[in-house]
Amino acid sequence: MLRNSSLIIFFLFVLGASAQNSTVDSLYLEDQFYLGLTYNTFGSKPSDMTQRNLPFGLQFGFIKDMPINKNRTVSIGLGLGYAVNNYYSNLIATKENNVIAYSFADDDTDYKRSKIETHLVELPIEFRWRKSTPTDYKFLRIYGGVKFGYAFSARSKFVSDELKESFSNDDIDKIRYGLQFNMGYNTWNVHVYYGLNSLLDGAAVNGEDLSLKPIRVGFNFYIL
Repeated sequence: MLRNSSLIIFFLFVLGASAQNSTVDSLYLEDQFYLGLTYNTFGSKPSDMTQRNLPFGLQFGFIKDMPINKNRTVSIGLGLGYAVNNYYSNLIATKENNVIAYSFADDDTDYKRSKIETHLVELPIEFRWRKSTPTDYKFLRIYGGVKFGYAFSARSKFVSDELKESFSNDDIDKIRYGLQFNMGYNTWNVHVYYGLNSLLDGAAVNGEDLSLKPIRVGFNFYIL
């Protein structure tokens, strides 16, 4: 009994001494995991194109933080992540003899959903400013930069009561790039992405180019 009590007292003494001798890490990094949820739309689209259902995107990954000033409130962030994006609209893609054709469903067309889905490996590069300190984990942040991506998988899908069709869509421009902006406090951050190239490469409806530049608006959650 006495021996156990002595061990407990000694253990508490060591913990107390360690706490008193601990130092603040002045060379801290804001390396972060991120998770984002977005509403997906297009910045440029034909007048006959309308969105349906709830087009959404999900992204997650890791950002490596590289401070460039003494107090470490300014840095460059280099990341690697994965994203899946869904675009629901009245754009219908069909494939016959390995040729993909596009048309717009009119108001009389009865169907449940028509979508394009992409899966990407992404490389975000950020210029980061924040009001952080070595001991403050809740702070204002403004991160802006570019995001590159590679669409390693893309599918078009159409579902109605009579028909369900899904196929790999090779018209997707696999190389993706755009501008991104994140601003928020603590965990919650507004996220905006503006694509600089069209989702579809050379696709057209009745001779009109489908210049569909993705815009994604939502929230990013940063986790240290």
